[in-house]
Amino acid sequence: MDIILIPGLWLDASSWSDVTTELERAGHTVHPLTMPGTGLVAAESANIGIADWIDAAVAAVDAVGTPVVVVGHSGGGNVAWGVADARPDRVSRVVFIDTVPPPPGFGISEFEVVDGVIPFPGWDFFPAEDVDDLDDATRARTTPLTHSVPARVPTDEIVLGPGARHSVPVTLLMGAMDRETLDSELEQWSPYADEFRAIADAEVVRIGSGHWPQFSVPSRLADLMDAAISRR
Repeated sequence: MDIILIPGLWLDASSWSDVTTELERAGHTVHPLTMPGTGLVAAESANIGIADWIDAAVAAVDAVGTPVVVVGHSGGGNVAWGVADARPDRVSRVVFIDTVPPPPGFGISEFEVVDGVIPFPGWDFFPAEDVDDLDDATRARTTPLTHSVPARVPTDEIVLGPGARHSVPVTLLMGAMDRETLDSELEQWSPYADEFRAIADAEVVRIGSGHWPQFSVPSRLADLMDAAISRR
């Protein structure tokens, strides 16, 4: 199966390297992406927004020419859902990694803008439950893989159509949440709960990790992705 891998904020195609090796060993063809404007200064990235990231991922789907699985980690999940909305007939499954499908009109999050871009804030910025499984060696190894992102990308509202995306099967690989916990959390974010409930075929699988399983448990993440992709 062809798999499009969309990184979250601050990461590029290389962030998938450990997972890519495992997926290729399982027989998949993997297409990790680096999103437009990643690592560029404000003069070169100021006009790049979430729609441009979605367009880039849609172009990657179109280039494959056959049905694909689209995977989005964290903020990359918004991009993956935009792809499903644009190409519901070309996407055989969307896999969200520690994130949920966004409803129309919502962004990823807000972060401090520095010199017109959003730099990686450092591992200590995030809640302990997100990063506790990243040891010092992993943090040192992966920090050089991080880059600034265009200032608009995290806060741009996602534009989605009338709902053809809801027919695309979805797997949510959640770091610490099972289905019951996720349902409880979504009750507090009603637009997100409505979007999730509208999906015809959705499953939730707990990884047992923090927010960056591609760094902390890449083999387990690849196995879970392979199992999700193998479902029909």
